[in-house]
Amino acid sequence: MSKTSKILIDTLPKPLRPAARFIRHQEQASGLSTSRFVQDVSTCLIPKAVFSRSIADLSENTFLETSEEALIYFVPAILGQKVARNIFSKELPNHLKKDVATTGVELLEKKNPLTKLNNKKVLPVKAAIALAAMAIPLTEFSLNYIKNLMTLKVFKKSDFKNIASLEDNKEDKEQQERVKTSAKKHIGFAAGLYAGCLALAGLLAAKGKNSKILQQISEFIVAPGTKLFKKNAKAKNFVNKYLNMDFNSQNGKLVLSKGQLTTCVMVGGCGYFGASADRGKENLKETATRFPLVALYVITGSELVEKGFRKLLQKMGKCKDLIGKDLNVPKFDELGEIAEKLAKKRGTTTEKEFKSLAKQKVLIAGLPYVFSIGVMGFFVAGMTNYFTKKRYENSKQKAV
Repeated sequence: MSKTSKILIDTLPKPLRPAARFIRHQEQASGLSTSRFVQDVSTCLIPKAVFSRSIADLSENTFLETSEEALIYFVPAILGQKVARNIFSKELPNHLKKDVATTGVELLEKKNPLTKLNNKKVLPVKAAIALAAMAIPLTEFSLNYIKNLMTLKVFKKSDFKNIASLEDNKEDKEQQERVKTSAKKHIGFAAGLYAGCLALAGLLAAKGKNSKILQQISEFIVAPGTKLFKKNAKAKNFVNKYLNMDFNSQNGKLVLSKGQLTTCVMVGGCGYFGASADRGKENLKETATRFPLVALYVITGSELVEKGFRKLLQKMGKCKDLIGKDLNVPKFDELGEIAEKLAKKRGTTTEKEFKSLAKQKVLIAGLPYVFSIGVMGFFVAGMTNYFTKKRYENSKQKAV
């Protein structure tokens, strides 16, 4: 009987075990959600806490980072898999319910007549589920205005100069009222927009299979690249990956997709800029400095850094047992089986080979992760705070 990677971890030296368990945990069934949640909270919240400029600033960052990361990475699976899927797929025949977990892109690329016939029933249901999940980006949009209301209520502050400790001026009551009014208006707008999404979702689920127009809308929602760029493979794949509202599938369940992640970042970004502008030009400029960098990191994660680091290791002739020609690396749970094969081939023990593979895996996954924390976390937080302070000091000097 072969030994699993989980069992073999206990044979590793004590200093190596925590890193091995952490990397293995990242690759478990919850996949993208758990991994990205851990990465984003650690790279965003901890550095911001270190560089916090006041209790109000620390409270805002803690509220935003924890709530929006949990919202993005955990709510989609709950809302999509356990709530919307059960509601909107109720009328589907039993043999088609499993197809709801197949991506719209995959369904549309299948050419057999039976699949095309089934798509008329399945795709509107998938589109309805995707629209129901729009609660996540719209709530993230609202979080920035909720943050403004929270700071106003708890700390009696609406002026960013006071919140960021640039000054300690008396708060302007009229500005506070403008911030409060704007926040309530935008939260109401998001709620109304979501009501429209739910109405369209209900219409698609109920009437989509019998309407050509609703079929077209459904296909656009769950496979926009396939719908818009049939003759341009690069454009099709890019749009399907980053601008697709459909869920991904993992073990027959709906999980967060790159497209949903991008939607959250873009819609949430509108809230960031709008809520920042309400509190003064200093807040808006700081958001404009930080958001493009953070948005790129959230959407791509450490993917670009990881690929670049793997290519460097490959050129150096390191980690040959794990890094393939295409730069792909086996998951941690596959290391036990690989170790057994290498042990037979080299006349060594499984434990010895597993130790070597685990070290390689930690190196491949760990260093880019540490780099991301250092650069995208501490550097960005420190840089934005520094430039905000310098811009403000320069503007005061010019005003004299």
